[in-house]
Amino acid sequence: MARRWTTADIPDLTGRTAVVTGANTGLGKETARELARAGAAVELACRDEVKGRAALDEIAADVPGADLRVQRLDVASLASVRDAAEELRGRHDRIDLLVNNAGVMYTPRSLTPDGFELQMGTNHLGHFALTGLLLDRVLAAPAGRVVAVSSVAHKIRSKIDFDDLTFEHGYDKVAAYGRSKLANLYFAYRLDALLRAAGAPAVALAAHPGVSDTELVRNSPAPLRAGAKLGAFALNSAAVGALATLRAATDPDARGSEFFGPSGPGEAVGHPVRVLSTSRSHRGDLQRRLWDASTELTGVTYSV
Repeated sequence: MARRWTTADIPDLTGRTAVVTGANTGLGKETARELARAGAAVELACRDEVKGRAALDEIAADVPGADLRVQRLDVASLASVRDAAEELRGRHDRIDLLVNNAGVMYTPRSLTPDGFELQMGTNHLGHFALTGLLLDRVLAAPAGRVVAVSSVAHKIRSKIDFDDLTFEHGYDKVAAYGRSKLANLYFAYRLDALLRAAGAPAVALAAHPGVSDTELVRNSPAPLRAGAKLGAFALNSAAVGALATLRAATDPDARGSEFFGPSGPGEAVGHPVRVLSTSRSHRGDLQRRLWDASTELTGVTYSV
């Protein structure tokens, strides 16, 4: 049986810069912690600066000498995304790792400040814009990586209605979440294809944490919340759930368009291995259609 991949397999990241969205809690905080432990300078890109500072203090206490900074970023707001990208560009000539981790799950129907359905706007469109605005910095790195954090939910009621991306008709929070997580994969696979076609040194990959004990379950249906509380001992901890993201971000043998997730039954728990996404996620026509729609909605054009 293959040896389990752990944080001990993360190579030395001294001299590299990482940006992790949603780094104030859960998977994002654990991802930032381990990247910092490996020597990377880490930007904790958080909507709530107070919580971001608390996360920074916690990681700094755990990793003495860690190079950490809090960057205010509300990925649900294009204005905030543009402001954060400008500030990050001002501080960094290159970004080696961009981890698009921030997300919301099973929220009641609401809109972002830009009029997007909240789950699609936060989980996909905000990260699409952020990546496009920072892409030249990723391309300036010798081997830049963009990691999209998706979910096993990309398999659940996730067919995207391109005529109703804001889910104005018959909103269903479970389907909306599944669509946004499928969008993460469309984005990662399409971006990697564009990077390959351009002969760029950067790659795009995806990861999912399985079923992890994090704050994302707070908007879940009551039976799921109750089950999570009762079965928390059987879930991936946030630290283990973050391993798939960390492997996608740092494994020297990882390749563009690969997808990492837990090794256990149903990819629910366990240490990270290469996993497969649905056949729908690999449809180039749908990837291109979402890319074009995202460009139009966000006003961000990629220079690849």
